[in-house]
Amino acid sequence: MRALDHPLNLPTMAKDYCVLGIESSCDETGVALVRVSGQDLPVLLAHALYSQIEMHQAYGGVVPELASRDHIRRVLPLTQEVLHESGKTLKDVDVVAFTRGPGLAGALLVGAGVACALGAALGKPVLGVHHLEGHLLSPFLSADPPEFPFVALLVSGGHTQLMRVDGVGRYQILGETIDDAAGEAFDKSAKLLGLGYPGGPALSKLADVGNPEAYKLPRPLLHSDNLDFSFAGLKTAVMVQAKKLANVHGCGVEALPGTVLADLAASTQAAIVEVLVKKSLIALKQTRLTRLVVAGGVGANRNLRAQLNAQCAKRGVRVHYPELHLCTDNGAMIAMAAAMRLQSGIQTANAVYAFDVKPRWPLDAIQIAVE
Repeated sequence: MRALDHPLNLPTMAKDYCVLGIESSCDETGVALVRVSGQDLPVLLAHALYSQIEMHQAYGGVVPELASRDHIRRVLPLTQEVLHESGKTLKDVDVVAFTRGPGLAGALLVGAGVACALGAALGKPVLGVHHLEGHLLSPFLSADPPEFPFVALLVSGGHTQLMRVDGVGRYQILGETIDDAAGEAFDKSAKLLGLGYPGGPALSKLADVGNPEAYKLPRPLLHSDNLDFSFAGLKTAVMVQAKKLANVHGCGVEALPGTVLADLAASTQAAIVEVLVKKSLIALKQTRLTRLVVAGGVGANRNLRAQLNAQCAKRGVRVHYPELHLCTDNGAMIAMAAAMRLQSGIQTANAVYAFDVKPRWPLDAIQIAVE
């Protein structure tokens, strides 16, 4: 593969530069362009997103092969859309960033392949980004960006983590998922209730009209001496409660009265949210920090936001979230994470276009520099 003679160390360049970000880790194809100017926070110029939800609904979940093929169809048209919206061309792109992992291997390879092909064609460097670091830094795209240091509650898909964040690449894991994460608890509980795919948003919507105190469900590890999470037992409790209710009403779970399903959904959501809120408050107390960042798909949950806002206000803690439309997987968070790593000087963009992906990649493995 063709490569530049030397890596391009963009933070030393006395000019603005643009980073194109490509996200393709699962069932959303995202592309975005950000501009970096000195040490100011990078600015989002444009982003575009295509969700595959409708395609996967027929199967009740994400089909990896179909996801990969759809990314191939979407990524270049989305790139053209972003360039048009930003008023830029490919010649204005200085770095191409992509999600290297974690995620579905085939889906990741699409984004990595397109990014490296673009980089090679343009003679510009590429940078592989950690998907969870993208989520973690996505609140810096909001109108109310945080400041370091802070405690982060990362609730994205199969990951639920609490960490202390002292800067870009400076992450200390305080607690993490032992088995099912919060997002999985939402999705699996929704499936048990016959709410279809995607389950989490459907359960949350139904919970809005239910009674959160209707059924007593467990709060796993709520009173443990650590900050780890475990939601597998909650999923089992929801299944047992649903079957009991079905027996009482003489029907299948899916045929339960709407009010009963709503109450069970609300009780399930209440259990998950209580654990997330109380563990976050403990982490803040232990670290003595006064800023909390919430990122990832579950961070869009209105009940979680309301309870965190109320509890943190009592303690003088500032809470920061991504904009709602940036809670899901998106290219903006990938471009932002790449830009902030370059800007901080902890990583140099690489002009070697051979690539690999990391379907399993712990966030604490990247620390100061990606290998």
